Amino acid sequence: MNVIREEVNAQTALLTVQVSPADYQGKVNTSLEKYRKQAKIPGFRPGKVPMGLIQKQYGRPVLAEEMNKLVSQALQNYVLENKLEILGSPIPKEDAEVKGDFEQPGDFEFIYEIGYSPTINLELGAKSKFDYVKVKIDDTLLDKQIDDLRRRYGKLISVDKVGETDMILGQFVELNEDGTIKEGGIMHSSTTSLEFIEDKAVKATLVGKAIGDKLSISATAITRGDRDKAALLGITEEELVNHSDNYQLTINDIKQMELAELNQELFDKLFGPGTIDSEKALRERIALDLDQMFANDSDRLLTRAVYRELLDKTAVSLPDDFLKRWIRMSNDKPISPEQVEEEYDNYAKDLKWQLIQGHIFKSNDIKLDQHEAIEFTKGLLVNQYAQYGLPAPEDNELTTQAAKALANRDEANKIYDMLAEAKLTNYFKTTVKLTNKEVAYDDFVAMASN
Repeated sequence: MNVIREEVNAQTALLTVQVSPADYQGKVNTSLEKYRKQAKIPGFRPGKVPMGLIQKQYGRPVLAEEMNKLVSQALQNYVLENKLEILGSPIPKEDAEVKGDFEQPGDFEFIYEIGYSPTINLELGAKSKFDYVKVKIDDTLLDKQIDDLRRRYGKLISVDKVGETDMILGQFVELNEDGTIKEGGIMHSSTTSLEFIEDKAVKATLVGKAIGDKLSISATAITRGDRDKAALLGITEEELVNHSDNYQLTINDIKQMELAELNQELFDKLFGPGTIDSEKALRERIALDLDQMFANDSDRLLTRAVYRELLDKTAVSLPDDFLKRWIRMSNDKPISPEQVEEEYDNYAKDLKWQLIQGHIFKSNDIKLDQHEAIEFTKGLLVNQYAQYGLPAPEDNELTTQAAKALANRDEANKIYDMLAEAKLTNYFKTTVKLTNKEVAYDDFVAMASN
């Protein structure tokens, strides 16, 4: 068997695989002999079927199968032995005729096309400058965090009049367009919080109202979407179309959140006995926790900024025509040329990034090994337990859980992607020049979600 390479251009080449009977005849005969032993044909005892009959019935498909195996292995070996960096895998040359006759087997010749992986040249180093965006942890943000904590550990008390952030407990009665009560309409007791009402005019009409007051109100104006409105009225989303949006609200009770006092009892509930002993210490601890909490988001913003610049400034020449054919031929489901054209730009962008990332990993000997994946997964599990307020199990149990997660292919792919991104981010942080840039919390959230 022989493989001949012909360079088409800098991006693609043709591999011609030449196969002679000596390459395939022995394998074909062995396969046919197996069929002969297993074949059950009327008039012949098992294993005694004439080879001519087996050849006639199974010869062509067996030859095709063995030929496919031989050619695939020859192509794979050639690529490996010649250390060719290729994209995807070899595909049959378009419109190329197979030389050889499957009815009268002799010499065969198959022509395949390969696409070369482009050379990557990155301009990334100490001269590359990026902002490392962090949240500005000022008094305003700390005050908000402390108020949220005091609210979480506070208690609801009844008050006489509605305030800006109070909760109204009332009865909603459906009205006709003329303002009269709709016969057989909705009558449902529910609660609504002024804190989440976005319509300022509606909110203003509620502030100052007292227990026993009645007023007409739009259910849409005091809820956020159909799901919220349906819950308020005690019906399903599908039933909304059968009902009015106008309701009489009778205020039965008004609840106000009385914030927990800033004292040692609260400090101990938040961080454990004796850990925090003053409001100053509380503010310092919250500032530290916020800084750590936003660190991952800061890392992601940096990685995204470097990613965009590398994609924009790194020249990567792809064999587009080859890749479009390869996508169509390697897809599990039929895909039209029009679909490929429509989606190709995004595919090329993703491939370009994969090549850049692969170059970074290879050039800097960055590897992902099983031990690191286990430890990384254990860290993810610890964070998961912490989110639910649960203590993490012993190390042995964590290791078992991590190994189980990595045994699942989909989970393993996600975890290895996260580990790769973490390593990539660390590489960026230690390679480029960073300038700390503090921004307001709202601006940071907007940047992170963009």
